[in-house]
Amino acid sequence: MTRISSVSATPISVPLHTPFVTALRRTETTDTVVVTITDSDGRTGWGEAPQVWQVTGESLAGATACVETMLTPALVGHDLGDRDALAAVAALAQRSVARNFGAKAAVDAALHDLVAQGEGTTVAALLAGTTAALTGDLTSVLTSDVTLSAGAPEQLAETARARVAEGFTTMKMKVGTDAATDVSRVAAVRAAVGDRVDIRLDANQGWSRDEAVTVIRALHDADLGVEFVEQPLVADDVEGLAWVRERVGLPIMADESCYGLFDLERIIRLGAVDLVNVKLAKCGSLTVGRAMLRRAHEVGLGTIVGSMMESHIGLGAATSLVAAEPTTEVSDLDAAWWSTRSPVVGGITYSGNEIRLAMGTGLGITGWRSDGAARSR
Repeated sequence: MTRISSVSATPISVPLHTPFVTALRRTETTDTVVVTITDSDGRTGWGEAPQVWQVTGESLAGATACVETMLTPALVGHDLGDRDALAAVAALAQRSVARNFGAKAAVDAALHDLVAQGEGTTVAALLAGTTAALTGDLTSVLTSDVTLSAGAPEQLAETARARVAEGFTTMKMKVGTDAATDVSRVAAVRAAVGDRVDIRLDANQGWSRDEAVTVIRALHDADLGVEFVEQPLVADDVEGLAWVRERVGLPIMADESCYGLFDLERIIRLGAVDLVNVKLAKCGSLTVGRAMLRRAHEVGLGTIVGSMMESHIGLGAATSLVAAEPTTEVSDLDAAWWSTRSPVVGGITYSGNEIRLAMGTGLGITGWRSDGAARSR
């Protein structure tokens, strides 16, 4: 019988090639906790808990303490030999501590990685309920948008042209830093890239209700080809999202307002948005993420899967979810693309706007990078 032997949490910091700037924060590193779980057969599963003070409130210290103090004692020694055992132990992890969704998502991904390795299949196939590798209905190559950090119009135009040259065809612009000039920033990017690129906006809770209506109406009237506007208001104001949606002509997406199934049902009940952004660090589980996508699709909501600023480990889990449960729109899976390097050997790889899932077993990660640079803190 295969059992969980040990759980470890390792804080790491990975440099970004370009600063990442939103209405909420600026960062030049991905700061995260890598969780590894080893089973009695000697396999290791991988997961990731990102530090996101301004969104989830989770920190490196908090995630590490949660894994070491609460989740490790609850999990070590439990059977992890098959899918039924995975469901039981994953549910146990969810019950062992309130909230702490990033830490729980990291443990959950590592558990799925281990079971998929044991079956000789991928995490995507495991989530899809098949034992096949990435063949048939499952894809091994996904498409991502790319984020344009908040900035001045001229800078954004230059960056947008560079991203097109690198192969990206969907751009997610960070707005919400200054409602008075947000429209001019979008116009500058549209003029720079022409009609061959899709543009979506993320205000990261940066506008008031009135500002959101004013800016979104102006964007619509300017005919700038905006695909949708993500999280225009503070997270708690779901009623406000519905209020804005009734008054504008562009689709509205919920991100910070939608953590798990409870939030999703509230959004559905209020008719608050047109789309939702599912993130593992918000919902805490691949299983919950899959259920959220299915529920959203059931009621006709559009979907994407996104992430916090995470490394190739966390993005490996997120892309596996999309491969198993495709979203209605191009997902937001570029976070690890910003890293100067992966902290691990194996896993996902980027080429332009494409992400290739590893063709090995589990998440395809075989160990830490030998230089260990990402782990120096």
